This record gives sequence, C-alpha cells and structure tokens, in this order.
Amino acid sequence: MSRRPPLAIVGPTASGKSAVALDLARRLGGEIVSMDSRQVYRGMDIGTAKASPAERAEIPHHGLDLVDPDERFSAGAFGRQAREWIAEIESGGRVPIVAGGTGFFLRSLTHPIFSEPPLDPARREALRCWLTRLDDDTLHAWLTRLDPAAGVRFRSWGGRQRLMRGIEVALLSGRTLAWWQSERPAEAPPVTVAAFVLDPPRELLYRSIDERVGAMAAAGLLEEVETLLRRGYDERAPGMNATGYIELIPVVRGNAVLDEALELVRRRTRAYARRQLTWFRHQLPSGALWLDSARPREELVAEIERAYLETAMKEPEVGS
Repeated sequence: MSRRPPLAIVGPTASGKSAVALDLARRLGGEIVSMDSRQVYRGMDIGTAKASPAERAEIPHHGLDLVDPDERFSAGAFGRQAREWIAEIESGGRVPIVAGGTGFFLRSLTHPIFSEPPLDPARREALRCWLTRLDDDTLHAWLTRLDPAAGVRFRSWGGRQRLMRGIEVALLSGRTLAWWQSERPAEAPPVTVAAFVLDPPRELLYRSIDERVGAMAAAGLLEEVETLLRRGYDERAPGMNATGYIELIPVVRGNAVLDEALELVRRRTRAYARRQLTWFRHQLPSGALWLDSARPREELVAEIERAYLETAMKEPEVGS
C-alpha cells in the first residue's frame, strides 16, 4: 500500500502561504496545521496575520491560540502536538496541510528533537529575565563562547529565542545543545512531508511586506498592542517580542511616533524574510519544490496540486 505524505507550504512572511494553503485545502479536502511560532499566542491576531474566523469556520485549523503571550512554546512542543494533529486528520480521511514560515517548527517534524534536558524552572526564569535585556549581538557573543557550534548555526537563522535557548541549555545543564542532540535519542520517528516553497521575486516580496504592515495598522494593530499591555503582557512576555508588537509598545507608552515605528516593523520584517529564505535553502529536504509565487494564485495552486497528487509513500508491510 502507499499513501501521500502531509503537504507542507512554506516560504517567507507575506509570500502568500495562507491563501495558497486555503485553496489547496478546498481542492484536496484538507485541514491546515499552522506552522507559525507567533500564531500560537492568544490575543495576537492582527500582527500575526492569523486566519479569520470565517476562514477557520470553513477549513479546520490547528496550531492557533494555544498559549497566552507570557507562556513559552517551543519547537519541540509544536512537533509533539503537530504529530497528533496530523494523525487525527489522516485518520479522518483528510489531507494534512502544514503551512507557515517557522522553519524550526517544520524541522521538529522532519528531524524530531532530543528529549529536552530538565532545567530548574526558577533558575531558568531568572536567567531568561536577564537575557531578554541583551541585544542580539550580545546574545550571539555569549552563545558563541558557550557553544561555538550553535553560535555559527544560529547566527543566520536562529532568532532571539534560539539564541537564548542555546545559552540556557549550556549554562543550566552544563552541556551544549550539540551534546544533548547526539546523546539523547529522538523523541519520535520523523515525519516525511511533500514540501513546496513559495519564493516570490525580492521586490514583490518587499512590496507585499510593506502593504501587509499598512493593512495591519489600518486593521487596528496599535489597539491590539494596547489591549495586550492593558492585560499585563509587556516586552518581557515571550510572545510580545515579536516584530510588529515590540516596536509598537513605545508608541502606546507615548515614547515613539507611530509612522516611525511602522517603518521599523517593515525593515525588520524584510530582514526576517531574508533569514527565512536562508534557512529554507540550507535546511529543507533536497526534494522540496521551489516555486515562483509571482504568477496567478490559481495557476500556482494547480501546479502544487498536480505535483502533490503524484507523490506517494510506501506504507510498511505488516510484520516488517
């Protein structure tokens, strides 16, 4: 027997992944597993471009609104839950469509991580409070001193959370991430996916990012940040250091101008998109299909559908 693997739609932010995934779910009878490290947070809807209530009513979505902004949600936690969602979707005869731009979330499926070392919660919280006050260059310098291999690996595509995680593990466990990865067995078998990468021309991507930031501002992003602050979530909360939120906190407090903050959001989002593309080029399986997403969406979706329907995985034989 054979079956098709889960379908993965990946790419940089504002490349059109969500719209493509929705169209594919309609055509294939699928459900969407959000692969976005910020959409897991409740109350952070506008700034994360979360699926609308109407879209979620039409197509089941998994991976949204899992934790509050002051809680942490790791790639390992995503991998564990996503494997359950994928199994449930497949058992119902539906197609799992993993869609998003958080590469480490995808890797937690295709290359399951080691069982995480136990870290003292009180010491970890104290260390995390200190680390959040450091800039990215200082964090990278610390990580490179403690774990040179992780320092090199996370320089291009790690992000603040990965930098801080590497420092935490090294300081609190006395071992580097590489040591834990080599000595601890993977927590689950790998999930093979059929990966499609949306890769729009750079000028189109930047224009889409600029338009998206403008649309978020018009939809009430500043008010969303204000509401989160009123609920007690500030820049120390793991969710609130996301681009689009951290820049607007000073505006709410009267310490920055909105237009200047939005321009900073645009610049940082463009830089993030470049890091995402770097990660995908180096980390995705060799069989991933890269697609120019500048063409009409109907044409793009039809090509992905055809290519996906041609894929198949061999099921293990009974007794093997």
